[in-house]
Amino acid sequence: MTIENQIRVLAGSLILISLALGLTVGPYWFILTGFVGLNLFQSAFTGFCPAEMILRRLGRKNRV
Repeated sequence: MTIENQIRVLAGSLILISLALGLTVGPYWFILTGFVGLNLFQSAFTGFCPAEMILRRLGRKNRV
């Protein structure tokens, strides 16, 4: 799996988890949804993605 796909899985998982927590626990969890969305938006224009840096430091490699 490529690093881009790993980032998509991570972002999608965080969004779904924060939506579920926002509906069941409290509305402040929706802030996480907004943060992930804003990060995806800015990384599309700048190419800078903190999740990519974190995944690379954890030893994830770009596999095709």
